[in-house]
Amino acid sequence: MASEAAGMGPQAHYFAALSEGRFEIQHCGVCQACQFFPRTVCMHCGAEDLTWIRPSGRGTVYSTSVVRRKPEAGGDYNVALIDLEEGVRLMSQVEGVAATDVRIGMAVQARVRQMDAAPRLVFVTEAAE
Repeated sequence: MASEAAGMGPQAHYFAALSEGRFEIQHCGVCQACQFFPRTVCMHCGAEDLTWIRPSGRGTVYSTSVVRRKPEAGGDYNVALIDLEEGVRLMSQVEGVAATDVRIGMAVQARVRQMDAAPRLVFVTEAAE
């Protein structure tokens, strides 16, 4: 992992890539599994042979929940667990649909958005692309 060799840990590498508009996850050269959240060793086999890859970004909503807020506080939003094609699950939000309209099994696509002066990984429905 070149960035780790240069003194940047895996979490710092992930956020640096996001700030440049790239979504990356780790891939193990030993067991061939992908993983997310970034770590220094493979969570599947313990190997240190990890490289960064750019996933397809295609995923499916595994679970979703609506967080209720007053309209003056920004209104309701969703929190969703997304299963990526590469086999990892992560937490994010689905944009472009009402919080209550996000459904388990919904096809989504990853996007990097600049929000509140920091990059964030979000998902949009494939219909919204």
